[in-house]
Amino acid sequence: MEKIFNNTEVAFEIKSDAELNRAYYLFEMIKRESLVKIGTSLTKLALATHLPIEGIIRATVFDHFCGGVTEEDCKNVMEKMYTKNVHSILDYSVEGKEEDVVFDEAMNKTIEIIKTAKTAKYIPFAVFKPTGLGRLEIYQKITEGATMTESEMIEWNKVVDRYDKVCKAAFENSVPVMIDAEETWMQKAADDLIENMMEKYNKETVIVYGTLQLYRWDRMDYLKDLHQRAKDKGYKIGMKLVRGAYMEKERERAEKLGYKDPICKDKPTTDENYNKVLTYMIENIKDMSVYNGTHNEESSYLLMELIDKHNLSKNDNRIWFGQLYGMSDHISYNLAKFGYNVSKYLPFGPVRDVMPYLIRRAEENTSVAGQTSRELNLLRTERKRRGIE
Repeated sequence: MEKIFNNTEVAFEIKSDAELNRAYYLFEMIKRESLVKIGTSLTKLALATHLPIEGIIRATVFDHFCGGVTEEDCKNVMEKMYTKNVHSILDYSVEGKEEDVVFDEAMNKTIEIIKTAKTAKYIPFAVFKPTGLGRLEIYQKITEGATMTESEMIEWNKVVDRYDKVCKAAFENSVPVMIDAEETWMQKAADDLIENMMEKYNKETVIVYGTLQLYRWDRMDYLKDLHQRAKDKGYKIGMKLVRGAYMEKERERAEKLGYKDPICKDKPTTDENYNKVLTYMIENIKDMSVYNGTHNEESSYLLMELIDKHNLSKNDNRIWFGQLYGMSDHISYNLAKFGYNVSKYLPFGPVRDVMPYLIRRAEENTSVAGQTSRELNLLRTERKRRGIE
């Protein structure tokens, strides 16, 4: 397989010199773990005490990792990326709020995005987080089979209703919707609900996508069991594949409560698990659609090889590559140039409300071995090519 991800001219073609320099200096800061910890603590303190720091955040980390404050804010970014055949998935990234009015607002915003996507060719999917539509604790109670009070059952029924309203809108507008995965102790409730939505809306084509976190060692067995149920009941499976974002939290809780660690023992095992599931889905593509959500070059090359091996079209609409906005442009833009289906997750929302997302991005880039170094090396190469070092 031809190695295509080292072309920095393609990767950063739509970035101005100023944007390229901002990205370079941002990742230079992020690579310093102590600096990220201090910056995170100071940012949380400043936000809690209502200091006016939104302007600083907006000009640095926010504008690099987010599309804007509103959907309209994101339009220029989306149109600019689409000139290079890179699509956008608008991700309303407000987190940590737990009132019905906020859950309803997230539901309505997702439905609005679905309606926009029906005519906006650069938006191929909608997306939401399970905890965007309901409290984590209510998912956890359902997952654990705990006894529910009458008010909790009413609350859960509202969550179910929100899912159905979003998935019905997706079905009626022919715009697929992806539902993220979160912590293991709440995930079964979300998985079961997503499966119900697949059974209802994925009869002819894939409208509803779940998410498999493949740092979990049990996900291949789960997928195979789901595949059998889907064949028995006559519906198709959609899955976004990711490695996962809650490893430290998962391991700490497993150790504290004395149950088996749900996470693969190490990164090579996670990579192997990811690639096995990706291969299984392509081998069963007549029953499935797959969104390959990864910043990993080898998993991206693997999918390219599988597409060739099974004589599939590069732009088969059942197969998508995806990365987060602000990361791995060398994968996204080079894949798009070669004709593959590519999209970027484009977070948006009020600066203060999006901070938990931004803090996770900074921590992820600090903790994932080699990721920040790779970004820096690519940015350094392009700056040198442009003569702006």
